[in-house]
Amino acid sequence: MIRSLWTAASGMQGQQKSIDVVANNLANVNTTGFKRSRADFQDLIYQNLKTTGSPATNTTQVPTGIQIGLGSRLASVTKIFTPGDFTQTGNELDIAIEGDGFFQITLPDGTPGYSKSGAFKLDSNRQIVTADGNPLDPPIVTLPATTKINIGSDGIVSVQVAGQNATTQVGNIQLATFANPSGLSSQGKNIYLPTDASGTATTGLTPGTTGTGTISQGILEMSNVNVAEEMVNMIIGQRAYEINSKAVTASDEMLQTANNLKR
Repeated sequence: MIRSLWTAASGMQGQQKSIDVVANNLANVNTTGFKRSRADFQDLIYQNLKTTGSPATNTTQVPTGIQIGLGSRLASVTKIFTPGDFTQTGNELDIAIEGDGFFQITLPDGTPGYSKSGAFKLDSNRQIVTADGNPLDPPIVTLPATTKINIGSDGIVSVQVAGQNATTQVGNIQLATFANPSGLSSQGKNIYLPTDASGTATTGLTPGTTGTGTISQGILEMSNVNVAEEMVNMIIGQRAYEINSKAVTASDEMLQTANNLKR
């Protein structure tokens, strides 16, 4: 009886974590470049009361045995890197990757970070940066009196300066790829860092080559969260939590009945 209490409790704890993942997905439904997460579960160890295949007699074996499961646990939370919807903004510093690849960002401590969010800005030094002021890698600085910024599908950034008809190339946006993007470590602020599971970043890639996507200017990739799907997952998690709590209640009532056999 005590076994069932702990088994059901593990199920309740797992479903609570599942709801936590769903809540984070829904909270980021409008976050640019956000990739939804999925909670993956696995069963716990089993208690063998009778081993499968053990001798029943001199000539027969136990065909199935008796194994009692001890619950479940959260095995992993996987990032799903399917593309999100693309929204046309008309802002010349809003760019999206149509296909695989990450933007290369230099973090404040000098380490490289990677992002799917293409909502870039200009800082006081006319450098293209993220909303947190982190520059692209390699850095791209526009010219004084720039009136228009053009970003090609291959990542080439050129500007038009007041009083000049010709455009001037000021840099190129390079992309990075990973063998296992789901192994990246989410740092918040739309930044990912590589891990041993993700593999080393392949950097310096020209958009549209080596399996990377192309760049689209004036467009943002939005979150790939599907609200209807997340609502269904939330209902499933809520009902699973509820039914596990019923198992705790049933076990408690059975213990109470056993305690009341003799008064």
